[in-house]
Amino acid sequence: MLARRIIPCLDVAGGRVVKGVHFESLRDAGDPVEQASRYDAEGADELVFLDISASPEARRTTLEMVSRVAEAIFIPFTVGGGIRSVADAGAALRAGADKTAVNTAAVRDPSLVSRLAESFGSQCVVVAVDVKRIGDRLTVMVNGGREQTSLEAVDWSRRLEALGAGEILLTSMDRDGTGKGYDLPLLEAVTRTVSIPVIASGGAGSLAHLAEALEAGAHGVLAATIFHFKDSSLPRARAYLRERGYPVRP
Repeated sequence: MLARRIIPCLDVAGGRVVKGVHFESLRDAGDPVEQASRYDAEGADELVFLDISASPEARRTTLEMVSRVAEAIFIPFTVGGGIRSVADAGAALRAGADKTAVNTAAVRDPSLVSRLAESFGSQCVVVAVDVKRIGDRLTVMVNGGREQTSLEAVDWSRRLEALGAGEILLTSMDRDGTGKGYDLPLLEAVTRTVSIPVIASGGAGSLAHLAEALEAGAHGVLAATIFHFKDSSLPRARAYLRERGYPVRP
C-alpha cells in the first residue's frame, strides 16, 4: 500500500501565511519561507502553497514568493492560486513547484486540465475542489469560495479524473478552520468514485481527525490550523498514525 501523506498547507495573502474559518476572518500565521522551512525540517511529506487572493484579485501567483519557498525546502511542493493557463503552470514549475493546482480556471475551461496533463504529465496536475453544502447538494465553489457553480462535487471529481487530473485536493468549506474534523461523507463519496489520489482538506482539529480521513479513503491529509497554531507537530502526527497502523513514512 502506498504511504499516506501528511501535508501542511500555506494559504498566502499579502505575502503572509494566513488562516481563516470558512475562507473568511483571516489571521496571520507567519512568514511563508520560515513556515515552509520549519515543516520541511519536521518531516512533512509535501507542502501546498495556495495564493488565496490571486483569483479574487484577478492576478497571477506571486512567483517570487514561490521561488523563495522552493529554495528553502527539499520536499514536493504544490502551488496554486491564479494559475489560469499552461503558461502560468509552466512559470510556477520553473519557479520551483513540483505540481500545480488549478480550481477556478478548470471550472471556467475544463479542457485546461487536459492541456496541463498533456504538457507536464498528470502527476503535475492537482485540481482543487472547494465544496459547500447548499441544501442537499454538494456544490462546487470557485473564486476563493465566493462564487457558486452549477457543478456537483462527486460528478465534477469523476470528470476531472477523465480529463487527466492526477490528484484532487478536496476541501470542505463548511468545515474549513472549524477544527470539527473533515467532512467524512463528502470524502467517502469522492474517494469511492475516483481512482486517483484524493487529499482531504478542511476541518482538522486533532490528530484523530487525520486518522478518520485516512480511514475514509484519503491518500493524504492536508492541515493548517493544527500545525500553525496548536501543539500538533508533524513528528507527533506521524507517530500517532503509525501507531494506529496507517502506512506513513518512517
